[in-house]
Formats: sequence, structure tokens, C-alpha cells
Amino acid sequence: MSHELKRVHIIVFPGVQNVPNFAAEANGFFERRGLAIETTFTKSSEQQRNGLARGDYDIAHSAVDNAVAMADAADENVLIVVGLDRGFNKLIVRPGIATYNDLRGKTLGVDALDTAFALVVYEMVKRKGLKRGDYKVQSVGATRFRLDALIEAKVDFAMLTLPFNLFAQRAGLAVLDDPMDVIGAYQATGGFVKRAWAERHRGVLVQYIAAYIEGLRWSMDPKNRSGVIELLKQRMDLAPDIAEQCFQQISDPKNGFARDAKLDLAGMTALLALRADFAGKPSAATMSSDRYIDEQYYRDALAALQPTAGS
Repeated sequence: MSHELKRVHIIVFPGVQNVPNFAAEANGFFERRGLAIETTFTKSSEQQRNGLARGDYDIAHSAVDNAVAMADAADENVLIVVGLDRGFNKLIVRPGIATYNDLRGKTLGVDALDTAFALVVYEMVKRKGLKRGDYKVQSVGATRFRLDALIEAKVDFAMLTLPFNLFAQRAGLAVLDDPMDVIGAYQATGGFVKRAWAERHRGVLVQYIAAYIEGLRWSMDPKNRSGVIELLKQRMDLAPDIAEQCFQQISDPKNGFARDAKLDLAGMTALLALRADFAGKPSAATMSSDRYIDEQYYRDALAALQPTAGS
């Protein structure tokens, strides 16, 4: 291309939630919008949050509760600008654990003690009759590290997303529950940025979101099924059957990726309620999600995807 591409540094967790990025890169959607993407795979939410706060990274994709935590606990001015899914998590347990009551005295492995899916597990076990003192909690890091900790018996239960919960079952671990069956609506994955960066780079952010949505649309088009499965195999080093199972879940019309990665505001309300309960500030549960979200960039990206007159 004749013009210089604008570099955008993103930080993400390994997992199927990166499919829109994989597809946008593979199909040249980012490049056609003048962007060159540099991707860092984070080892933990702490690395991701601290790096975004310092300006090491421009855009973060992960559990959007991380953005809420940055705003509430670290007083960072961040914005959630795009969604993706309600999560593909399962509560995975070691052999010998068959009920919630069996979790008493056991160790829960989490990314960090105050992150999204740790809070989800706290709520799940609370609803099933366990208090925080009934089990121990150990910070392990990203999903792949939690899987290793389960296999090595360093922890007894943990929340794992795709494809790691499939790996876990092949390793002899079991699914105790699905968080969606226990807590219902929840906004899991999304993209967030520092407000100051978004304001300085509005055009870049809009074009990034537009290319991201293009990647998602391409991935969810039935005619591209084999191409998406091939991307999963190549980018995540998955066996064909695991890649196939991942695709089936992310493309599910009800529980898969949200259409055009739109945020679920009901899910955000549930997320804020969990965060307020964890922080011991029940009044914060009624706080508007507008404090954390700015959808104008998303709306501008959708507008940029509309065909122009005569095209």
C-alpha cells in the first residue's frame, strides 16, 4: 500500500475469543483500513490492566469486568467500546468432586482474586450454599495456567473457557456447572481502551472496530465454516475435532458470539451487581453502565461498514 499503516498494539488472552482478530488479519481487513496490528498474549489480567494503564498497549480484549475494575479500584479512565460474548466458561473440577458441597475445604484457582470470572465463581458457589471461608482461593494466572494447576493437583476447581475446558475433560477432569445456568445474563468478553487514547485516536479506533466486526461477520458466515476451523487449528494449534467443537459453540445462534459484537446491557447490569457485591458496596449495583461504556465508536464503526451510494 502506498500509505504507511498505523500500528495498533492489542493485548489479549489466548482463546477462541480471538477469532474475529484472526479472521480480520487473515483476510486483510485491518490492512485495508490502514492498520497494522501487533498482538501480545497476556499471562494474567494484572499484566493486561497494568500495561493498558501505562500505555504499553492500545486496546485490550478480555473479560470487560477488568475495565470496570480499572475504573473503580484503580481510578483509571477506561471505556468499553465493543462486546463479543457471554462467555464459554465451565466450572471444572478434579476427580472426586461431584457436588458443590464437595468443594468445602478445596482450593479454587483464579486468574486474579478480583477479576471477572473469579467473581462469577464466588457468586455461583454462594448461590449453592457455600461461603467464602468454606474454600480457599489461589491466584494462578491465565486460563492455560489454571488448567495446568488443575492437572497437577495444585488447585481443585477453576473456571476455564474454550478450548481449555475441552482439554480439561480429555485429561480426566469434569464439568461441575455452566455459569450461564446459574447466574444467567452476563457480559463476558469485550474490548476496552483508555479514554484519552480513544479521544486522540478516534479514527484509528473506529477503523479497528470496523475491521474487527468484519472479521466476526466473516467468521459467522456459514460458507466460511471450514476457513474458520482452519484458522482455529493454525492459530491455536488445535486438533481438528477440538477446533470443530469450538466452532460449534462460538457460532451457536443463542449462546455464541453476539451479532456484530454488540454489548449486552442486561449482561452489563449483572456484571456490575457482582462487582458491587464483591466490593461490599451494594448501592453501586444500581450505577449506570454508561459510566464504563461509550458506544459512539461502535456506532461509527457500523456506519463505516455501510455501503456508500453507488457502490
